[in-house]
Amino acid sequence: MREHLGFLKISSAVVKIAAWIFLFLGSISGLAIIFNKVPGNPQWMGIIILSVYVFFFFFFYLIAKIADLLVKIINEIKKE
Repeated sequence: MREHLGFLKISSAVVKIAAWIFLFLGSISGLAIIFNKVPGNPQWMGIIILSVYVFFFFFFYLIAKIADLLVKIINEIKKE
């Protein structure tokens, strides 16, 4: 497992960046629909889109935090 520490650290950072990108793009699209900048879509659709992207943000961020925790656990086992 120690040989995969670099991969876990890099993948955690990549997943965190992806989570923030999801949140940013989802908030822009959801707010654009809520404020009627996109014709043909009702405002409630913006709330649904915003909530879906917020869910994906928390899901990806939780996965990245679990990977960070796994790296810390492996490092603690390595010290002993």
